[in-house]
Amino acid sequence: MNPSPRPKASGRRAGLAAIVAVGLAWLAQTPALADPVGSVTKLPLPRFASLKTDRVNLREGPSKDHSTRWVYQRAGLPVEITAEFEIWRRIRDSEGVDGWVLHSLLSGRRTALVTPGKKGENSKIFARPSETADLSATLQSGVIVNLRKCDGTWCQVDGDGFKGYIEQHKLWGVYPNEKID
Repeated sequence: MNPSPRPKASGRRAGLAAIVAVGLAWLAQTPALADPVGSVTKLPLPRFASLKTDRVNLREGPSKDHSTRWVYQRAGLPVEITAEFEIWRRIRDSEGVDGWVLHSLLSGRRTALVTPGKKGENSKIFARPSETADLSATLQSGVIVNLRKCDGTWCQVDGDGFKGYIEQHKLWGVYPNEKID
């Protein structure tokens, strides 16, 4: 008598389960995946930083031998560091473009973009962290602000001619619920 397809399917499922179990065990033991910190700096990954200069080459790989994909021309632009390799940092910008830059072209200074990707949208800066507070300024989409502190809901920001509070979800350069002192 021919065996029914059911035992074969169970055998396949058991084999797949064993492969998944071995893969998960391996992932748990892999330091880079088990502990999300940079191999060079030991700082958390991902994390936000900003561009230090007005000219930063974004490369396809972590060396000057790799071609330049993009040239950033905006000091203070927030970027997200997603990986480290020797003196190179893999970054991603607010539009999702990623590549490698020299670590010396990055700053730990925290900045953020106001409502990136929402051209023509204005965001209000308040005197206190409340929508009922006095209005301090109105900023257009894409303005870079300096982050002074964030409580997970509101961030205190400043820039050229303004200082106040903005709702944290309107910024790219700070994680949801992230606190900054």
